[in-house]
Amino acid sequence: MLDALFKPRAVAIVGASTKELSIGNVIIKNLQTYGYRGRIYPINPTAPDVRGLKAYKTLDEIPGEVDVAHIIIPAKLVPQAIEDCGRKGVKAVVINSAGFSEMGEEGARLQEAFLANARKHGVRVFGPNCQGIINTDPALKAYCNFTFTYPEPGSVSVVALSGGVGALIMQGLFDLGVGMRMYASNGNACDVSIPEILRYWGDDPGCKAIVLYTEGFSDPKEFLETAREVTARKPILAMKAGRTEQGAKAASSHTGSLAGVDIATELIFEKTGILSFQDEEEMVRAAMAFATQPIPAGNRVGIITNTGGPAVIATDVLVAAGLEVPALSETSIARLKATQLPQAALGNPVDVVATAGGDQFRAAVDALQEEEGVDSIFINFVTAPFTDTHEVARQIVAASRNGNKPVVCNFMTDLTQERYRVTMGILKEGGIPFYATPTAAARALAALARYGRLRKRDIGRPETFPGTDAAKARSIVDRARKAGRSVLSAAEVYPILEAYGIPVAGWKVVQSAAEAVAAAGSIGYPVVVKVDSEAIDHKSDRGGVAVNLKDAAAVRSAVEEMQARLGAFGSLRFFVQKFLPGGRELILGARAERELGHLVMFGLGGIYVEVLKDVVFKIAPVTGVEAREMLASIKTRALLDGVRGGKGVDKEGIASLIQRLSRLLTDLPMIREMDVNPVLAFEHAVIAVDGRIRI
Repeated sequence: MLDALFKPRAVAIVGASTKELSIGNVIIKNLQTYGYRGRIYPINPTAPDVRGLKAYKTLDEIPGEVDVAHIIIPAKLVPQAIEDCGRKGVKAVVINSAGFSEMGEEGARLQEAFLANARKHGVRVFGPNCQGIINTDPALKAYCNFTFTYPEPGSVSVVALSGGVGALIMQGLFDLGVGMRMYASNGNACDVSIPEILRYWGDDPGCKAIVLYTEGFSDPKEFLETAREVTARKPILAMKAGRTEQGAKAASSHTGSLAGVDIATELIFEKTGILSFQDEEEMVRAAMAFATQPIPAGNRVGIITNTGGPAVIATDVLVAAGLEVPALSETSIARLKATQLPQAALGNPVDVVATAGGDQFRAAVDALQEEEGVDSIFINFVTAPFTDTHEVARQIVAASRNGNKPVVCNFMTDLTQERYRVTMGILKEGGIPFYATPTAAARALAALARYGRLRKRDIGRPETFPGTDAAKARSIVDRARKAGRSVLSAAEVYPILEAYGIPVAGWKVVQSAAEAVAAAGSIGYPVVVKVDSEAIDHKSDRGGVAVNLKDAAAVRSAVEEMQARLGAFGSLRFFVQKFLPGGRELILGARAERELGHLVMFGLGGIYVEVLKDVVFKIAPVTGVEAREMLASIKTRALLDGVRGGKGVDKEGIASLIQRLSRLLTDLPMIREMDVNPVLAFEHAVIAVDGRIRI
């Protein structure tokens, strides 16, 4: 539990300063200005008081108990300060000081030293190199932080690894008039982690939505497990920095080079049902809607407008986001006809026209609240000077409270006029999220609907496949490891695939042209011959692949040419395999991700994979639902169904292969990278014809 940190009854400031612009002074000022209800104890060995409060030379001199101590002193003094906190019985410390693991080996040693003291005494550490926390609860008003925004109480909590971005988000919410519940920016996060904070807020009844900014995870698996629990109860809106970095990890396989450094975080967000954003303003605006509105039951939107153009823009944005703007029922149209002005358009959008007053808006919202074919309501409200805009706002608020569907408003006005600022205040007090443009409003509503879909999404459980032989596959890998090899040969890769029921084309590994001819005869012509060498990654690029060999002479010639061309790579083996023409070339692959397991890849394969890069990833284990989502997510998915009269492919067979590969990776975590490329997909069969594994 983090009650001592987020609900402190008394706060000590170790390093309190009389200097106005110092952190040790600003934190006390913030606590005072924000109206902190607890006791504040400045610690300063020389000053008799700080900001009018009695100062104490040491923690021991404080007469009462202390829940939280801010540490704002040089890094080298922090280990002893934590020892002092432990002896005093302080339950949590916020280390605002910097100079620890972010500064190199010496800083890391200091961090280990103060952590050891904290563990000895059971003191929880927030930070170091951090801002702190805020709790807006009117009964507490704990501003244990040195930022500058004083948020109004509300139901959105914000956690940010970067204090600068956290302050930006907090200010963005404040500017929109969105109240905040709690705030945390934990810097180095050496003890209290973001997953722990998420779990705490997940159990907080006063928190309706969580906004998260991260630059990575020290323990991705812990975050994944925690986020999955929390998102089932309340939405997490998240943004990850560093999306444009590509290729930071050198890898020789297709999968390794196609998975960007940021892909794992995005996949964690997807797997756990977190709403991912690429724009901090859009994320903050979405939080405004989550703060007051219920989650829609579905994707169908009813639009009410008193001006035409913005409704068209909103419709485009909503439909592009996967929502529907359906026709209204005859019952709703009849109801609208009886309540609207004669000039009104009674479709969807419902155009109540510019002269509509509060009665017309109220009747339109009521009708859509009752309409079974509508799950949410979007309103375009332009403040026409010839209408009672205050009454319109009051009626929108009243109607929204009578229903259980979310209402989002595009409020178009001139806020230099006092009259319209009053109208806006009515909407705000009534809990109606409002936005200056139809695009912003539509995207906020789309975020509500997206979370509704994610909350309902059941990815199921990973399948188990009878007949798999994990022991055989593991023994093959173990032999290679004992031999000191990191790249498996074809003679090792194919038995591993077969052990997991992944169909492979008939094959044999040989050493010479004569053996290749004999193998081809037993497999049956036509065949493919490939060079099999650990030193050669991309065989086709080096002339190490010959296809559609129809007789013994062609096989012998192909092997002898490869021996002459590639002999510099040392002793060569050759892989003879049944040639299967006409299939759709696909790729399956995987990459080990630190502390997370494997990322599984699927996409268009063959020689075009690195040109088109039409691939998608999921985190293993991959369920049947996720495997089918992968098939539906590639840009060239239409090719799987057949185009221009061509036959489609066995999509269920592909989904099965993805899941079998996922199971293989779960059983063999020592695999670092894996490609099965190409996989040939036919109408009634899916067959692997080349594979590569690095351990």
